[in-house]
Amino acid sequence: MPTAFTPTLDTVFSALADPTRRAILSMLLEDDMAVTDVAEPFDISLAAISKHLVILTRAGLITQEKRGRVKWCKLEPDALRAASVWMQGFGQFEAVNLDAFERFLAVELDPPKAE
Repeated sequence: MPTAFTPTLDTVFSALADPTRRAILSMLLEDDMAVTDVAEPFDISLAAISKHLVILTRAGLITQEKRGRVKWCKLEPDALRAASVWMQGFGQFEAVNLDAFERFLAVELDPPKAE
């Protein structure tokens, strides 16, 4: 649910600093997911996943909504725009195509499969 709070770059980059949170974002590239489905591939507690989801929500990277008794997570596609604009300000980076960046995240940050 939208709020008047606008996350700072520090909040966004802090949220992106954790590999579990980046993996969650990668999972949400495909579609909205129930919290229990988000938690399933990780070897950590549901409470720990919930803490990661709170951080991602506070950073504006995802939203959560209750549908019946199930809490769903949704990726906010424009959430990385401010970070992208900031990086472009250095002139060392080409303009970031967010669709291409999402595809990159899907490929590069996909959690390794157990062999």
